[in-house]
Amino acid sequence: MMMSDIAKNPVAHSRKKRGSVSSLSSHEFQRREIHGRTKDSMSTVSYMDEPSQRDDVSRLTVQMENTYQLGPPKHFPVVTVNHILKDVLTNYLQEEEYEPELCRQMTKTITEVIKAQVKDLVIPRYKFIVIVHIGQLNTQSILIASRCLWDPKSDAFSSYVFRNASLFALANVYAVYLE
Repeated sequence: MMMSDIAKNPVAHSRKKRGSVSSLSSHEFQRREIHGRTKDSMSTVSYMDEPSQRDDVSRLTVQMENTYQLGPPKHFPVVTVNHILKDVLTNYLQEEEYEPELCRQMTKTITEVIKAQVKDLVIPRYKFIVIVHIGQLNTQSILIASRCLWDPKSDAFSSYVFRNASLFALANVYAVYLE
């Protein structure tokens, strides 16, 4: 902006005093203000008329260090979680007979107990998904599959199958690392 433009345009002059200039030209800025259609946001460029002594302080070189870590600092303890699954399923289902309503309630209870014990391990930045299936043990077979987006470097799972004379139980714990 030339000095003569500032003298002709008091709006641009007041903007210059405050330390910012609109990205619109002064003519466009006036036209928009006259017609009452000012935008909610404008791009501005900040500047300073005269350098001061505090500029020297703000321009000191600052050493930055990369603290971002790829992957988990502590991996999911698959063996420990396998022991938790084995203990919980054995304790809850060792002497149980298959009854549909009882097994439905036991599935919810066992899932919550497993989730609480895995969370007690305090493994940072992992999200846990616990799934328990209980069914009657006869001459049938069953195939259970799961699918998700997976990063094999940081995500993990643990699984355990329990059987007694009348029922089977499958417990899975999926640990997904949050970046």
